Amino acid sequence: MGNSLNIHDHYSLLKGGLKRFVLGAAILVLLSACSEQLSSNRPYILTTATSGGAFYPIGVAMATISKSQLQPNHNISLSAISSAGSLENVKLLRDNEAQFGILQGVFAAWAWDGDGPIRNPQTGMRSVSALWFNVEHFVLLSSLVENGTISDLGNLQGERFVLGARNSGAEQSGRFILETLGIDYENGMNLAYMGYEGAASAMQDGNVVGMNVPAGAPTSAITQAFAQMGNDITLLTFSQEELDALNKRYDLWDWYDFPPGTYPNLDVLVRSIASPNVLVVRSDVPDEVVYRVTKMIWENLGTLQDIHAATKDMKLERALRGMVAPLHPGALRFYREIGLEVPPHLIME
Repeated sequence: MGNSLNIHDHYSLLKGGLKRFVLGAAILVLLSACSEQLSSNRPYILTTATSGGAFYPIGVAMATISKSQLQPNHNISLSAISSAGSLENVKLLRDNEAQFGILQGVFAAWAWDGDGPIRNPQTGMRSVSALWFNVEHFVLLSSLVENGTISDLGNLQGERFVLGARNSGAEQSGRFILETLGIDYENGMNLAYMGYEGAASAMQDGNVVGMNVPAGAPTSAITQAFAQMGNDITLLTFSQEELDALNKRYDLWDWYDFPPGTYPNLDVLVRSIASPNVLVVRSDVPDEVVYRVTKMIWENLGTLQDIHAATKDMKLERALRGMVAPLHPGALRFYREIGLEVPPHLIME
């Protein structure tokens, strides 16, 4: 019959099918190997904040250094992305959409404990290093200043004050500071929500009486405001009692002095407080990767300081200051190698 097959035909078909199967399997193996190679070459994501602050340009600098120093010999690199800031960074790390992140110190503490605006403890987060200081800039119209400390904010009666952009790190840390110090901002202030540059412009236009700008110093929004308004605005200070109250829950803040000339028309020393920003990482990132990144940051501190003035605050002896989450084993290895004393609460072995 025309449709019948003899033994030879069956053998030829079987042989041809076997060849196609082997070829297909080989292609799958090759594609899988290529995929693995591409995956191994993919940079680790470092999440920062908006482009207007210090987080993003410093993150980009770290990523650039990693590509020139770590990628050629160790196949390790970072890629910096912008974000809404610390709160979003915690979520990106949790969901593995980023592997490294820069956080305000208080957000790192909240994330580890499941405190403040972060409901659940982020047990998969590990510390890498304290970075530069996040300096508290609470600015108020001089005409509303009484004693010059942050307690003056408790005297506002319906005036518009910018606590930060809505759901930003500035807003959340500002709320924490005011609530901790017993300042009834909800009833006293008419809260406005803006980014740093927008808040500075609003002060110049007379639309708000003050703003909260937690950032590395000098920061452009405060420079802009003092250049335009000079003695018409005041950087509020803190009392020792207020500093102690803030550190009662998390020991993060230290005194921070603005030398004369830090900002235009600021010709006297002004004292504020500051807490460190911190670099954190997912616990499942390989130890060798975190070790190399930690080592890279501290061996290239001079380069970072040339790129952004805020990093001039960074010192190796303060690398472990203000961190709550335990160190990643890769970072711990680096600090032990250089002989830095590591507090027991940062060791998880």
